[in-house]
Parts: sequence; structure tokens; C-alpha cells
Amino acid sequence: MHFHIAVAVIIWAALFVESRKIRGISISYKRFYKERKSFLCIDGSKLIPFEQVNDDYCDCADGSDEPGTAACPSGRFYCTNLGFRPHYIQSSRVNDGICDCCDGSDEYSSQALCQKTCRNLGQRERAELEERMRMLSEGLLMKRQLVEEGADVWREKQAELTDLRKVAEDLQVRLEYLRKRKTDTEAQKEKALTAEEHPTGQEGLRSQIRAELPLDDHEQSLQDTDRLGDKDEGVEPRLDSTAQREEAPNEAELREGGPSEDDPGVKAAVEAAESAVSDLNKAEEAYQRLQMEIRELEERLAIDYGPEREFLFLLGRCFQITAYEYSYTLCPFNQVTQKSQVGTEVLLGKWDAWDGPPDSPYGVMKYNEGEPCWQGPTRSTHVQLVCGTDSTLRWVKEPSKCHYAMELQTPAACQPQQPSVRGVHNEL
Repeated sequence: MHFHIAVAVIIWAALFVESRKIRGISISYKRFYKERKSFLCIDGSKLIPFEQVNDDYCDCADGSDEPGTAACPSGRFYCTNLGFRPHYIQSSRVNDGICDCCDGSDEYSSQALCQKTCRNLGQRERAELEERMRMLSEGLLMKRQLVEEGADVWREKQAELTDLRKVAEDLQVRLEYLRKRKTDTEAQKEKALTAEEHPTGQEGLRSQIRAELPLDDHEQSLQDTDRLGDKDEGVEPRLDSTAQREEAPNEAELREGGPSEDDPGVKAAVEAAESAVSDLNKAEEAYQRLQMEIRELEERLAIDYGPEREFLFLLGRCFQITAYEYSYTLCPFNQVTQKSQVGTEVLLGKWDAWDGPPDSPYGVMKYNEGEPCWQGPTRSTHVQLVCGTDSTLRWVKEPSKCHYAMELQTPAACQPQQPSVRGVHNEL
């Protein structure tokens, strides 16, 4: 009888020592805590008797001798959390009356009655993980469609740019012609005006101007008819109708120093010059508009829309969200604005570049050079992109003065990778 009691006490003591030794240690660290005569602090700074491990007194500077107590301020306690994610807590939270581990292992000698919540937490996390996996799968399918559509749009834009450049070349040729025409007609106009100033030599000038200016169909017909009539009758050829109208200046013209303003030659020269100037101005305006359109299209095509141009579909679209008394509008690759209830709109930034970390460079958009804040910096916005089955703004914040943060959910942000599930225990 006494023998059996002694054996039970020894077994109980051994179990107590063992549980005291390994409490608060992960499986990967158990190799440092094998039963020996001495224990070497994990940082190698000190060698102590093994009995001093988890004795509620801190001997090692790194706290490795007290993984299961609150003795060391720098120590860590490992929550096994079977059925959920294991994790570390500060050793100062061990036996403090608050349940930090979902399995309650951190309160092994306190009065706290910890609920075993690991199973429910694990089930909830696995359900959320399954939902994320479903969303990721659908998002990747939608992203593939966006990539294909983006490729078509890209080809269309490139073809449009090629056509615009060809039109610009043709218009440039026409501009050269119109500039020469303007120069020629202005020279004819100057000759006509010179004839007015010098009436004695105006007859020859008018004849030259008239010969160089095109006649309309009616006047040409009259000239041809007069010449044919004179030839058939055997008489001296008569002056054509235009020449008859301009035989000689009358007395009023001589007194004024030239032909009247109604002189057909002068009028035709002036009208031709005005028409040439007008046509050239219209062509130059059209050319400027065309060049502006080409530059805008070139700038759009120069933007980085992602490795597969998956973000191209966002170009030309805008997304809105209301937070407190403001309405925010994000137009990707263009700008971000804020509008108050009274209708005042403020620019929060213009598209600058991608600003994601090295492992996810297309995860953040940067918009700079917004309107200046009152006694503050120029406004700017960072937009974080996350995977989703639709494209929408999820939230907006102002983490610091005049700097805004947004989150845009879009299928284009989905990446073909599995979410990390390492460290989640399966139910046993």
C-alpha cells in the first residue's frame, strides 16, 4: 500500500516538473529544454542548473529560462491554441487574470476561468479563408477577362494614334499649301492697292491682276462669246466685258487718285486674300487641336497599366464614396477630389506613379500635387488596391494632415497565389 502511494507521488512529481519545464514553449524550441543537469540560456550568455527553468525567477538576460512564468520582462509565452492559430504573448501577461490564449493556457495558476474558444475561432477563420479563396478564384477569372479586353482596347488606341498621326501629316501638307496661297493672294492684293495709289499705271496693273486672278464661269463665257462674234463679223475684236467695265478711270477716280472701291479687280484681290487668311487660320486651329489630341493619347499610352495591362480598364472610370460630410471621387490615372456638402471641390492629388512595396509594386497608387492645405503641406493621396469581384471604393481616411488614404477593391488586383494558412492547427 505504501509502495503504491510512493510510486504515485513520484509520477505526479515527475509530471509536475515536466509540465513546469515545457510550459510556454513551442515545438521548435523544445530541443533547448531537454532534461539535463544544466540549462544554457538560448542567447548563450549563461549556464544555470536545469532546476532553475520556470522557477519564477529570471536568470537569463533573454528570458529563455522562464518561458512559462512572468518573471522575465523580455520573456515570451507560447499559446498552443489547438484548433486555431498559435501565437506568442508577452510573459508579463501570464497568470494576470486575463485570458489571452484561446486555450486558456496562459492562466494555468490564476483564478481566471478561461473559455476554450479555439475551436470556434478556428471554424470562423476557416470559413473566412474559404470565402477569400472563392473570391480570389472568381476575381482571377474576371481579371483574365479584363486582360483580354485591355489588350483589345490597347490595340484600338494604338490604331487610333496611327490614324491621327497620318491625318496630322496630311494636314501639315495642306498647311504648307495654304501658307503659300496666303502669301500669293496678299501679293496680288498689294498690287491692286498700288494701282489705286498710282492711277497712271493702273491699267497695266489691273490687266495683270485680272489675268492672274481666276474668272468665274459667267465672265469667262462672256469673253469667249465676244471674241467669237467679232471674228465671225470681220470686225476688230471688241474689248471683253471686264475690260469694258475698266476702260479708263472717270473724272472722279482721277480726282481720288485711283479706281473706286467697287472696282472688280481690287475687290476680287481683297476677297481672295481674306479667304486665304481665313482658310489658313481654320487649318492651323484644326492642326493644333489634332496635336493636342495626339499628345493626350500618347500620354495615356505611356502610363504603366500593370504587367498585363490589367488596370487599363480603370482609365476613364471614376469611383465615389461618402465619408462624414464629404464626398470623395477617385478617377484612376487622373485625379482624386473631395467635395463638401456646400459644393466646394478640392483637388487631393493628381496621378503620379505606382508606389507599392517591392513584393507588390502595383498594390498602391500615388497621387501628388493636390491643392495646398491652410498652413500645411500640399494634399496627396495613396490608394491601396485589394482583390475583389467588383471595383469599388471601400474606405477613405486622413491618417495625417492633408494626406489621404483610400482602398480600392478590384479584380485587377487579384494575384494567383494562395493565402498563407501556416500555423493553423487542424481539429483533432
